[in-house]
Amino acid sequence: MTTPRRPALSMLDLVAVREGGTVADALGIALATARHVEGLGFTRYWLAEHHNMPGIASSATAVLVGHIAGGTSTIRVGSGGIMLPNHAPLVVAEAFGTLAELYPGRIDLGLGRAPGTDGPTMRALRRDRVETEEDFPRDVAELQRLLGPAQPGARIVAMPGAGTEVPIWLLGSSLFSAQLAAQMGLPYAFASHFAPRMLYQALDLYRRLFRPSAQLAKPYTIIGVPVIAAPSDEEAQYLASSTYQRVLGILTGQRGRLQPPVENYMAQLQPPERAAIADFLAAGVVGGPDLVREGLHALATATGADELMFVSDVYDPRLRLRSLDIAARAFDPAESAQAESA
Repeated sequence: MTTPRRPALSMLDLVAVREGGTVADALGIALATARHVEGLGFTRYWLAEHHNMPGIASSATAVLVGHIAGGTSTIRVGSGGIMLPNHAPLVVAEAFGTLAELYPGRIDLGLGRAPGTDGPTMRALRRDRVETEEDFPRDVAELQRLLGPAQPGARIVAMPGAGTEVPIWLLGSSLFSAQLAAQMGLPYAFASHFAPRMLYQALDLYRRLFRPSAQLAKPYTIIGVPVIAAPSDEEAQYLASSTYQRVLGILTGQRGRLQPPVENYMAQLQPPERAAIADFLAAGVVGGPDLVREGLHALATATGADELMFVSDVYDPRLRLRSLDIAARAFDPAESAQAESA
């Protein structure tokens, strides 16, 4: 097997609150994980904005970005993403401008156009604001202006923010953001960790329509990849049952804390439930070192992604770090050569 071009590796953290644990525990685990993957040479560590969800502690995303950046030294830290409909662009620019001044050259601003929550919570966040399809492109452009050089005579200036040029990324799970990112010449991250159905269409559209910009000369893509790795395929499937439980909860509207693994969990479900989980995690890679290597190589080759962003919901934090160690070795030339000669 030919070793594919090595994509950059990164991490997306939903900051899961574990059954039997606390929010403070979840925040501590996130920082420990960020430090660990920094040591593995990961490019960036992103945090996702979600609201009113009992098992996720990343609602104050900009605050967490600062916490993680302050506890690490080299890895880029950012939002994956800030849900722009929930916020005024000026507030986002000031928050991320402040972060950029505190941690120069290390902050990313990933933007999504979904609310990241349910209807009632969305109304609580936005009050009486009514979102239209034109708002997101306009708000992205306003953020670019606010984070760019201050213009003479401008009545509104982000301070901090102006002149920081915080890199903006567009996130999405459909073709809308892919097309917008291409038109604006921005890097693009596809949310294949939970909505993989349009992955290949979105990447193709983005690359075909891409227009070079001051920020980016050629297309750059990240794809989200659920990864659960262990020394054996059987143990990986056992550990992945925590993820399977979380996904089933999302699909049935019964969100909760991250649950401990369960033996033979999938076998206990009805066929439609198993199929729904498999569809949700179609871009996922679960297994021992060989299976993970093969799966990640195949995904990297098929998508041509510049960067793989892992999501790894393992209940035991120590085994989560081990899972990331195994996944990181998938593109190690020595490991690949050993696998080929075996």
